[in-house]
Amino acid sequence: MNTTPTTPLAEKIKTLIRTNGPISVTDYFALCLADPEHGYYRTREPFGRHGDFITAPEISQLFGEMIGVFMVHAWQRHGSPASVRLVEIGPGRGTMMTDMLRVIKRIAPPLFEHMHVHLVETSERLRGVQRVTLEAYSTKISWHDSFEDVPEGFTLIAANELFDAIPIRQFVRTATGFRERLVGLDANDDLTYAAGIATLDPALLPAPLATIPEGTIFELAPARQAVMQTLCERLRTFGGTAVIIDYGHMVTGFGDTLQAVRNHDFDPPLAHPGDADLTSHVDFEDLAKVAVSMGVHLNGGLHQGDFLFGLGLAERSNALSKDKDHAEQRLISAAVDRLAGEGAGKMGELFKVIAVSSPALNLMPFRSVD
Repeated sequence: MNTTPTTPLAEKIKTLIRTNGPISVTDYFALCLADPEHGYYRTREPFGRHGDFITAPEISQLFGEMIGVFMVHAWQRHGSPASVRLVEIGPGRGTMMTDMLRVIKRIAPPLFEHMHVHLVETSERLRGVQRVTLEAYSTKISWHDSFEDVPEGFTLIAANELFDAIPIRQFVRTATGFRERLVGLDANDDLTYAAGIATLDPALLPAPLATIPEGTIFELAPARQAVMQTLCERLRTFGGTAVIIDYGHMVTGFGDTLQAVRNHDFDPPLAHPGDADLTSHVDFEDLAKVAVSMGVHLNGGLHQGDFLFGLGLAERSNALSKDKDHAEQRLISAAVDRLAGEGAGKMGELFKVIAVSSPALNLMPFRSVD
């Protein structure tokens, strides 16, 4: 008899598996986050100190301010168009957009005056939080269930920690090639990994099959590719720039990056479905290939630390610290280190940034490839 602690969603998934057989990692990932009854994003407040993780905008206003600076720069490089849709996909608590708008209003009044903000958010509960956070700008904001619902026109897009929450497929190296990784039940009726029948085309691998040991995991993200294609198609049709910030790797490789976070700590991905946030690292080389194939211009990638410092993080933090007491100055300094520093618990190196634009233009602080 199974005595392992469980969750309502775990029981629902087990029933599915008993009825229909093992499910793919993709389906497991999607159920954990978006099941209508028990999905993580449907049932709880994930962000901030009382949630399970803290995103960059919640660490300091400096993060959103730097993204605001970048948006103004992109708008100017595009020739300062009169009508702008400023879009954030997955806006969390609305903190980043608040900080962006404050900066845009201060340094680019014409942009602020003539743009409209569009937040793509599927959670009614989070929309309520965003409405409170962004109350001062309520006349400029519209909400949408889908990116496709954003009105036509020149578009600036911010996507911070969007792609890591889009489900992936996993394949495991077996004696007969890479087979899709599934989630099934073990002898104790606990969730466990299994290898399925579906195989992966070896041409998709970054190294020859013969050199890869059994048990190695390879991740593919067709759903992420589809989202990237949608963003690029929008920019190609109406013009604009999208900045994408997430944790991940610049070069496609092997490895199991599926991870769960619960109460600010790592948790086995199969342990508490619905009660833990489930994510995986973003393959930025794969996103870049999609962008290039769609005919939009790629700027990137950069480590988040280099991106933020290149936009003036040090200067802005110094200005923010001026006339503050020592305790506040230390807090600001610690926030800068967490956002842009390197090493355990810091985001500067693990998080990467790319920007895509149409028509083609080079953007600071990315290095010109011309």
